[in-house]
Amino acid sequence: ALVGVSDYAQEQLSDVVFVEVIVTVGDSVSKGSTAATIESVKAAADVNLPVSGKVIAVNEDLPSTPELVNSDPYGKAWMLKIELSDPSELDGLMSAADYKKFLQDRSH
Repeated sequence: ALVGVSDYAQEQLSDVVFVEVIVTVGDSVSKGSTAATIESVKAAADVNLPVSGKVIAVNEDLPSTPELVNSDPYGKAWMLKIELSDPSELDGLMSAADYKKFLQDRSH
């Protein structure tokens, strides 16, 4: 599983100026635990994990290029990759397209 922030979240945060991923490769992580902190000119936020598993990669470029969170949230701004311990946890998650539709429906 690839973990990052949604386009909606980066819009709400505004200009991201700092990203710190606080987990490392090899860590076992739990759904709901904090994996990263993001700071923008407007706010600070924790990134909590939607799934449990083992961290298999961390985006080492993100701390030096936090603006990627705004410019490419679904591409180069990925934060970490997790090998799932319970693939059924994905069942409760929305795809980016479903989430966008959910937000549009909610605003009407």
